[in-house]
Amino acid sequence: MDRAALPLTLLSRIEDAGINASAPPQQRWIDGWLLRFSPGKAKRARCIQPVADGRLPLAERLALCAAVFDQAGLPMVVRLTPFSRPDGLDGRLAELGYRSLDDTRVMVATEMPAAEDLPPGLQLMPLDAAAFAEVVGELRGSPAGQRVAQAQRLAASPVPYRGWALRRHDDGTILACGQTAAEADLVGLYDVFTHPEARGQGLARRLCAALLAAARAEGARVAYLQVDADNAPARAIYHRLGFVDAYAYHYRAPDPDAAH
Repeated sequence: MDRAALPLTLLSRIEDAGINASAPPQQRWIDGWLLRFSPGKAKRARCIQPVADGRLPLAERLALCAAVFDQAGLPMVVRLTPFSRPDGLDGRLAELGYRSLDDTRVMVATEMPAAEDLPPGLQLMPLDAAAFAEVVGELRGSPAGQRVAQAQRLAASPVPYRGWALRRHDDGTILACGQTAAEADLVGLYDVFTHPEARGQGLARRLCAALLAAARAEGARVAYLQVDADNAPARAIYHRLGFVDAYAYHYRAPDPDAAH
């Protein structure tokens, strides 16, 4: 299925599912905008999700949001999608000097691939929230605070996560990891990461195929994921698994350098 064939109602559900799957304990509402201020790495859990029109003037609403992020010790970041409200928000923020960063693609697959055999000597093992946060944090080199924040977010998520790792039998080395978040007939792929020394061996593709096959067996019919627009190797893997670009989003921040 190509992008043009994906109904807007499906894309809206996928956007909602992505917001649900990234819910941290630290969040509140301000005039129709959902503020998230987790100290973790994921920007979707430490940003403004502008999902409703609201009633306050933009400057007043931004000031109220800025106070929340200042108190949390985090830079203020706004996530802009085709569903952001009010209309024209992206342009208005640009006029105020908010600069764009992290061009991202949401990719969707309406037919999920069959599982592939794993290479000899590897096993797929489940991980709970704390263990998964440690594994992906170790692979990424994330500081301890970000690992703790991710573990808290996963444990408290209203959408159940399942974390997995590809582990080598002989020495216990974890070569790749990933997780799924299932909601109704949708399943999201998150935090797919391959050990630098194991890249180019097809492990990410096999891991994703296994996770999607398991989700399909439990009733999932549509899969989605979020990937950096310039991550060509990952996007090529996802295209081979049947994913197509569905829509784009990006962030805006007064200070993009601080937002990273």
